[in-house]
Amino acid sequence: MTASAAATPDLPSQYDPAAVEVATYQRWEAAGYFTADPARVLSGEKKPFSIVLPPPNVTGSLHIGHALDHTIMDILSRWHRMSGDETLWLPGMDHAGIATQNVVEKKLAVDGKTRHDIGREQFVQKVWDWKAESGGMILGQMRRLGDSVDWSRERFTLDDGLSRAVTTIFKRLYDDGLIYRANRITHWCPGCQTALSDIEVEHSEDAGELVSLRYGDGDRSVVVATTRVETMLGDTAIAVHPDDERYRHLVGTTVTLPIVGREIPVVADDHVDPSFGTGAVKVTPAHDPNDFEIGRRHDLPAVTILDLTAHITGTGTAFDGMDRFEARAAVKEELRRQGRVVAEKIPYLHAVGHCSRSDDVVEPRLSVQWFVKVGPLATAAGDAVRDGRTRIHPPELAARYFEWVDNMHDWTISRQLWWGHRIPVWYGPDGEVRCVGPDETPPGAGWTQDPDVLDTWFSSGLWPFSTMGWPDETETLKAFYPTSVLVTGYDILFFWVARMMMLGLYAMKDAEGNPAAPFDVVALHGMVRDERGRKMSKSRGNVIDPMAWIEEYGADAVRLTLARGANPGADLATSADWVAGSRNFCSKLFNATRFALMTGARVPTAPIDRESLEDVDAWILDRLGETVSATTDLLADFQIAKAAEGLYHFVWDELCDWYLEFAKDAIYGAPERAEKTREVLGHALDTVLRLLHPFVPFVTETLWTSLTGGESLVIADWPTVAPVADPETVARTARRVADAQQFVTEVRRFRADQGLKPSAKVPAVITGLEAADLAPLEQVIRSVARLAAPGDDFTASVSVQVGLGIRSAGVELDTSGTVDVAAEKARLAKDLAAAEKEVGEASTKLGNEAFVGKAPVAVVDKIRDRLARAEADIERITARLQTLDGAR
Repeated sequence: MTASAAATPDLPSQYDPAAVEVATYQRWEAAGYFTADPARVLSGEKKPFSIVLPPPNVTGSLHIGHALDHTIMDILSRWHRMSGDETLWLPGMDHAGIATQNVVEKKLAVDGKTRHDIGREQFVQKVWDWKAESGGMILGQMRRLGDSVDWSRERFTLDDGLSRAVTTIFKRLYDDGLIYRANRITHWCPGCQTALSDIEVEHSEDAGELVSLRYGDGDRSVVVATTRVETMLGDTAIAVHPDDERYRHLVGTTVTLPIVGREIPVVADDHVDPSFGTGAVKVTPAHDPNDFEIGRRHDLPAVTILDLTAHITGTGTAFDGMDRFEARAAVKEELRRQGRVVAEKIPYLHAVGHCSRSDDVVEPRLSVQWFVKVGPLATAAGDAVRDGRTRIHPPELAARYFEWVDNMHDWTISRQLWWGHRIPVWYGPDGEVRCVGPDETPPGAGWTQDPDVLDTWFSSGLWPFSTMGWPDETETLKAFYPTSVLVTGYDILFFWVARMMMLGLYAMKDAEGNPAAPFDVVALHGMVRDERGRKMSKSRGNVIDPMAWIEEYGADAVRLTLARGANPGADLATSADWVAGSRNFCSKLFNATRFALMTGARVPTAPIDRESLEDVDAWILDRLGETVSATTDLLADFQIAKAAEGLYHFVWDELCDWYLEFAKDAIYGAPERAEKTREVLGHALDTVLRLLHPFVPFVTETLWTSLTGGESLVIADWPTVAPVADPETVARTARRVADAQQFVTEVRRFRADQGLKPSAKVPAVITGLEAADLAPLEQVIRSVARLAAPGDDFTASVSVQVGLGIRSAGVELDTSGTVDVAAEKARLAKDLAAAEKEVGEASTKLGNEAFVGKAPVAVVDKIRDRLARAEADIERITARLQTLDGAR
């Protein structure tokens, strides 16, 4: 450690984040501080710590959820790097199949073209061109936030290495019978014109309609209810429960399907709930997942009546060609004309699936798709958490994980897109099917490749190991897999995390040949909400742009605000006011360090001998050690918020507010103690800047390099705790300083009540310090409380007693010449009148029995509190006025 003893600081008078943050990050990146070296791990020189960045979409920009996620990951990465671990934080982006294809298709639409007009090859090239020109904006925003990622290892889910990994694992799963092709009901997005998996569908409560329809006539009629009237055109049966006496006579018969005129059977099926509605349901196997299963059990035909764009097709009715919503109204009107509409409930709130990318209402649709058989994979993913190979933090959220993996449906992985990993399956001229691995030669003439691409989540499910070079046995993979921790929001626990667990356990093995989970810990955080705890949405107008906050307040302020709210698994509220408060913290830290440098504070080159220190200096070192220990333990337990909050209050309340005031007494008024105090102050700032660096890296880097002359905090050592002094000595010092703080606080409050200016030095006699064990701190107390020594003409005007546990001390002040008695009496008279008015109003309300009897208890209690406070104010002000009446 180099010593610093500059007479004036190499710092401006005020901290301006915009002036340092970009240049500081560029210096870090150029120096290669974030680059991980697997050789240091494989040689045993260092322990590994690794995180893979959840890959943001190539179309995306930094939103407030990203900012929280990245802040937590950066805190952990910087802490481990400073703690001596070989740290890899691996960045990259996801190709975002649907979202990216939509962007480029919209650009084509401006010129009146579709992707089909230019063909697949040219369209895919246009997407690559767009990515090179406009994609990846978020990477620059990550730098602005301060992400200490290893940019030399940046990956993209469609780069050559990851594409090879995707083809390799598809081939292995296919050969193991875990990937299959089938004609099944899937979620279909008419806007994107592709199948979706469960995780790409977002459900919301929408206002629709519930219409009851009568099929058949007389005692052979059945009433069914539906929210999608148009789908009745594809009905192929009516289902009732086998034990429902109301319909027993109809089972095995047929009824005429209205409008279409087709005869459809009435079948008995246990799936039907006889207590719900009429106890009879319409069955549309091609457009409802439950109906599809009924259809399979009863060998019903599946009639598709919606095309890829959700227009009616193939019904032979006048509704063919209509959009589904247009047809819904038209079909209902025709049924009403026929007298078939029995009842309508409008509006009818029900859960409706929407495409997470386009927001189109999703249609269940029968189509041929590729699926992953998730049963054995999901079981392995559940077992890895149950047996402790992977730990979910906080543990109470593990139940959500199990609920998902224990009930997972087979995963639809084919997408009817052109942008993505094309499915490596080929079809021969005679119906042959061949899956082709990455190192195999594609089939020749007469063979065609499957036109679909893979679900984006399939490739990102390989992210923890594909990014490190798998399927090759790379040095990076050997050193850093399994990764140490996955940091992500609880809201995506069930889909992305589960998929990475399934595929990682399937593909990867540990040294003993056992399945290797992709992470040791899954650390979950909550969602960022507005200051009122509401979810952010464009309709509410409460969406936060973190980049706007960074520009206004600085990256450190945004990071600290998010860190202070990052309790494991819990949502956090935030607002611009809180970010402004964090900026003020950074300014306070800056001003404290600048003061220290201006007054000659320096970082000692040798450990400080606690025995040689005065109480206040020993106290701050003791508290510093406790803070180092607490912060380290909290970070190890992923308690980011508690670590940030503890540092915030130690630095603001104890170091900057109390210790700096104590230090000024020695630096300015006690030459014999000044040098030791400068060393203690320098050491304290050196330590807290290291502790704070993972949270607020830019301001700490600026201050630490000025204070110490060191190269960079990024590669500096994490503070360690010095051997603890005798616990009794530490406790006695802490008690004395706490008593001194209480004494000063009471004197300051008393001075304020007396109308004394904070800066005015008032002659005073202090009594009881010896008995209170505070005599060694008298000079410090006088300095901080602005109490001068009494002169020969000292005459006590006022006095106050301060209780210190079982002891007490007192102070008598001579306020002659320091208080404008007339002005102070006028001010107090005004305050007294206000307090008396408050007493009158509160007493009147509380004396009104009708009011007290009807008003809420909380309202009455609040009025009683106001009355008590006002009465206390009257007593205090009256006593002060009496004192002033006797003043000279």
